[in-house]
Amino acid sequence: MIEDPPPLAFGPPVERPPEDIVARFRGVPTSFIVDAMGGTGALDWRIKPLVGRSLVGVALTCDCGPLDNLAFFAALADCRPGDVFVAATGAHTGAAVTGDLMLGVAKNRGAAGFVTDGLVRDLDDLEAVGLPVYAMGLTPNSPQRRGPGTVGLPIVCGGVAIASGDIIVGDRDGVVAVPRARIAETLESLEKVKAMEAATLARVRAGLTDLPVEIPSLKRIGKG
Repeated sequence: MIEDPPPLAFGPPVERPPEDIVARFRGVPTSFIVDAMGGTGALDWRIKPLVGRSLVGVALTCDCGPLDNLAFFAALADCRPGDVFVAATGAHTGAAVTGDLMLGVAKNRGAAGFVTDGLVRDLDDLEAVGLPVYAMGLTPNSPQRRGPGTVGLPIVCGGVAIASGDIIVGDRDGVVAVPRARIAETLESLEKVKAMEAATLARVRAGLTDLPVEIPSLKRIGKG
C-alpha cells in the first residue's frame, strides 16, 4: 500500500550563530558583504524592501512552493528572536505567500524580518506591523494552506542556496545570504573591504580625479 507523503518535512534543530557574531553585520552595506565573499551571495535583484530599509538576522528557512504557505505557518512555531524567515516559492507570482496577520505573529515572536522570492499582500497593514519585509512584489491573491513543504531544510531562494543558520542581511540594494560555514572568513575579509572603501572614499572627497584601479591599455579606434 502506498501512503500519501506527509505534507511537511522538518529539518534538525537550527544551529544559530552567536548574537555577537550576527551583530557584526549590522549597518554593513550588502555591497561590502558581497565584495567580501568574492562578488557573490546576493539574491535575485527583484527581491527588494517593501517594508523597512534594512534587516539583519539568522535564516529560518521554509519551502512553501507555489500558491501555499503551510510551511511558513509551521515555521512560525520554530521562530526565535532575531530570526529572519526565508520563504521559497519557486518565484511564484500567482498569489501572496503571506500577509499582515502571520507577519504580525512573526514580529510578536521576535523575528527580525521576512524574505521571499514570491509576493506578499496587505501592504498598508504590513507597514503598521513594521516587520522588515523583502519580496518580489505585491498581490491581493491569497494562498492555500495544504502543503507539501519543508521547514528548516536547505532551500533555494532568489537563485541562492540558503540553509537555516546562515546570516541574512538586507538593505535598499537587496538581500545577501552569508553561509554559516563562511561567516568567519567573510568577517575577516569584510574588515579589509571596509578599510579599502574608507581609504578610497577619503581620497574621492579630497578631490581624486582618477579611478584608483589599473585599466588595461586600450587601442583607440579612429583618427588621431
